[in-house]
Amino acid sequence: MNTPAPKEAVIKMYESRADIHPREVKGRFAALRWAFVWLTQLLFYGVPWLVVNGRQAVLFDLEARKFHLFGLTLWPQDFIYLAALLIICAYGLFLVTAVAGRIWCGYACPQTVYTEIFLWIERRLEGNRSARIRLDRQPWNAEKIARRGSKHLAWGLVALWTGFTFVGYFTPIRVLGDEALRFALGPWEAFWVLFYACATYENAGWLREQVCKYMCPYARFQSAMFDRDTLIVSYDLVRGEPRGVAKSAGAATAKGDCIDCSMCVQVCPTGIDIRQGLQYECIGCAACIDACDSVMDKVGKPRGLVRYSTQTALEERWSGAHIRQRILRPR
Repeated sequence: MNTPAPKEAVIKMYESRADIHPREVKGRFAALRWAFVWLTQLLFYGVPWLVVNGRQAVLFDLEARKFHLFGLTLWPQDFIYLAALLIICAYGLFLVTAVAGRIWCGYACPQTVYTEIFLWIERRLEGNRSARIRLDRQPWNAEKIARRGSKHLAWGLVALWTGFTFVGYFTPIRVLGDEALRFALGPWEAFWVLFYACATYENAGWLREQVCKYMCPYARFQSAMFDRDTLIVSYDLVRGEPRGVAKSAGAATAKGDCIDCSMCVQVCPTGIDIRQGLQYECIGCAACIDACDSVMDKVGKPRGLVRYSTQTALEERWSGAHIRQRILRPR
């Protein structure tokens, strides 16, 4: 009797990516994120146009080997000051991370900032989260082509302006603008404008959370800077569990404050569930805090089920004042 050969089993080493469509959220931390978007982009796009002493305020003239910073001219032999500045910035980042977690990632990182801008464009042209999911599922038609096409066109324009501004720090931006209007950009200028534009378009438009989760090394070594008194986005397990909506007055005592609405997951730009505890994918943006606070307001429960806290503070039930006292610690 011939025994049929067993079928081969295919084992995938990598999980396929699931599209993440973060829900728009409003609140104090969302407003703070947008304040940083405005601040960083006004500086980035505006500084090259400033003039000091008849010269562009910030210009890294590689050909002449001169670096102009608001009236100060540095030469290659002055790079020791740049090295010292970079060391100070690195230690500053380590200190901030040890105290307050990944707030740099959540508010001021270029990847976060440009993703916020691209998401804003996507929401304006494709609709809210539900509309975008429906658009993904529907077959290609005139409406889908128009919405997707206009979105990618807007992304491309923002990316090109970003690449143009970046190169404007190395070539006088007014000269660069004149060359661009006459379609007379040099080969290297054109290359770097397009390169930086493509990087912005791909990272902020397509890769998004993949950059934070897999490409950025900061997510991997952050655990070396965290301790149990580092401020992180935390879910209050004691207060929230067991999850669910109380069906009657008698069942109210058997349920925690978390109604299991999944709003914290829907607004997360990296698609994690903060209720599962600290995860390296969390960028500390606090979108889940704003979402949870709005839900708590609707169901008549106190805010702070998801909040900035520390592991020790959650276990010991510390107050905010006690947490602040632990900022100055031996670590």
